[in-house]
Amino acid sequence: MIASPKKFFGGLALMAAFGVVLVAMFLPLFDGRNALNYMDSLFNSVSKGSAYYVADLKVEAEDRRGNTVAVTLAVANETQARQMADLLRAGGATVQVAEAELRVNGDLGGILGRALQDSDEMFANAGAGVRDRYGYEERRVLFNWWTALQAMDEDLKRQSRFAEAAFVVKVKEKAVECAYNYYGIEPWKVSDRIGLVLFSLVFYVVYTVWYGYAIIFLLEGWGLTLSH
Repeated sequence: MIASPKKFFGGLALMAAFGVVLVAMFLPLFDGRNALNYMDSLFNSVSKGSAYYVADLKVEAEDRRGNTVAVTLAVANETQARQMADLLRAGGATVQVAEAELRVNGDLGGILGRALQDSDEMFANAGAGVRDRYGYEERRVLFNWWTALQAMDEDLKRQSRFAEAAFVVKVKEKAVECAYNYYGIEPWKVSDRIGLVLFSLVFYVVYTVWYGYAIIFLLEGWGLTLSH
């Protein structure tokens, strides 16, 4: 039995309106996308606008010119080994390939400078140049760079060259990973979409509270209460 019709039907009205908005959010009303996909794209673009580190890393890589490394990289298969060899040679290294293993000698600054340049182009969504340079899909190029730098980090640590390994990891995470993850996304500054960003944050809070009050009014209207 309903204890308080006013609260119960008020909560029911809130819940019904909540459901209508929820359904609308899953309809392709925003440039052919639903609200969730649209907002996901918005925040990806905003985060990309503040995640560019390549320029500073290029300066650091130049400071490491003349720092020679000799590493052995074990990879998944011969195809990947050959692809990685092309990347490392483009960075000025000499590479010997033996099945799925590479023996690399080269200038650390030169090798990482090449990885940074490829990452820079990918971050700018100019993947066609990367694809043409190496002859295969541009995302695969960055994946191979990531794998090569991961293996290089491990071998440098085995040699107790921890400073060099730390910079390799920095390039891998802040340049190669970022470029791979953000490829194809247009960067925006928060100031470019400040109104929409603020609206989405306020709406999230209001919509959550809205649902909470609908539940509370329904339960209280039904006669359920909390007591100590």
